[in-house]
Amino acid sequence: MPDEISRIDYYYLTVPDKPGEAARILSALHQAGINLRGVSAFPHGARRSQLDCITEDSAAFAKAAKTAGLKLSKKKSGFLIQGEERPGAVAEIAGKLAQANINITSLQAFCAGAGRYGGMLWVKQPDLRKAARALGVG
Repeated sequence: MPDEISRIDYYYLTVPDKPGEAARILSALHQAGINLRGVSAFPHGARRSQLDCITEDSAAFAKAAKTAGLKLSKKKSGFLIQGEERPGAVAEIAGKLAQANINITSLQAFCAGAGRYGGMLWVKQPDLRKAARALGVG
């Protein structure tokens, strides 16, 4: 079975780097009925963290975040990757982008169990269309 690659929308929030902050935000989104396809968090400056939220429904997410008093970035886009786990799966995808002279800004990939893997990758916004073509995303 070939890899499935699709465009995704995401927003990020810059939040205090302290215990419970992610739980507070994720709980508020859950209570609003938001289903996230992915979350990535990492340090972002002194005592701050960046929380990337990959959404199923951008409009509903933005509305729920506003209701919860969360300040979002502008909507951004990237790629969701899913496929059968195998050696070199992510290397193949990275190779397609390298051949198209596209730099990967960020990449996370994990085994998902049952012989599957999943990941998310971002390129610079001006490279999105070219990356989609290189990856065979319609």
